[in-house]
Amino acid sequence: MTVAMTENFGNPSSVHSFGSAAKKALEEAREQVAQLIGAQPSEIVFTSGGTEADNLAVVGAAMANSKKGKHIITSSIEHHAILDSCKWLAKNGFEVTYLPVTSEGLVRVEDLAAAIREDTILISIMHVNNEVGTIQPIAEIGKIARERGIIFHSDAVQSVGKIPVDVNELQVDLLSVSAHKIYGPKGVGCLYIRKGTRVEPRSFGGGQERKRRPGTENLPGIVGFGKAAELARINLPEEQKLITLRDKLIDGLLERIPDCQLNGHRYQRVPTNVNVSIRYLEGEALLLSLDLKGIAASSGSACTSGSLDPSHVLLAMGICHEIAHGSLRMTLGRDNTEEDIDYVLEELPIIVDRLRKMSPLYCCEKAGQCETKEMCQHV
Repeated sequence: MTVAMTENFGNPSSVHSFGSAAKKALEEAREQVAQLIGAQPSEIVFTSGGTEADNLAVVGAAMANSKKGKHIITSSIEHHAILDSCKWLAKNGFEVTYLPVTSEGLVRVEDLAAAIREDTILISIMHVNNEVGTIQPIAEIGKIARERGIIFHSDAVQSVGKIPVDVNELQVDLLSVSAHKIYGPKGVGCLYIRKGTRVEPRSFGGGQERKRRPGTENLPGIVGFGKAAELARINLPEEQKLITLRDKLIDGLLERIPDCQLNGHRYQRVPTNVNVSIRYLEGEALLLSLDLKGIAASSGSACTSGSLDPSHVLLAMGICHEIAHGSLRMTLGRDNTEEDIDYVLEELPIIVDRLRKMSPLYCCEKAGQCETKEMCQHV
């Protein structure tokens, strides 16, 4: 990336030697990203990240194929980049079906098959949920979509680099990827567009990225993305080792903290994700206390961490507001160790106990179990 910002400063669209050198670096990165997901380099369109890739996929495909129909199928637990794109389309003449999920956050394939209509032109189901880590049956959905001639998009931002992802095995036509989720730079990503899939651009003003995403390319970010993709492909077996740490953390939390429940599928989940709900607590107070101990976590997705509303994902899974507000998401990475897990399991129960003693919810609940209720000042 430093070389791209200093020595290789040419515009990839220019015909002079400086531009040619930049173009070569751009195409090398495109090939590195393509190899990670089993695609052809010509099928990779670079974007500013996963959100733009999702917008381009959903809105671009819907608009390009609107003469065939205006019905779209997605799930109720998608990232807001998908949900908000669908809301925009709904305001502009399209009809959207939002599939329910199980209590473990899984889309039922039979529900999806039943929702398909003659005018269905697009299905968008994420590969791995960004909050609870549940892995969706994308290959099964892809098979149905292919048989019915429906364009199929999957947001794979949370799966690429963590579990094997091959666009041909999954039978997807569109796939979103983000660089910073695989240890690359922020502000760059891509959309895989299978050859022959019609997608209208969502921005205008140039012929870059085969006219799908005009504008001078972010070369430093893209070459960083390419290198991250190359390393992710090499290090993919190492990611599977995180399953041991993940399971140790899950088992430890459920064992040491009363009224604690796991969110998402116990085993059909990405190796890096742990999401639990701890009753009688507010997620924000929990996060602040963890941060003081050097533990970085979230109460939902990073994109909605400033919101006071409970997670739409947890609500869709049937979890009530009170419990959803006490959700805690911890994400493991390649640098985490068993000692890190031990530290969390030592500190978190202490924090939970302290916060519960100050919680009106917890105090009143215990008072309801007491004959005199004198122990609770809130009754």
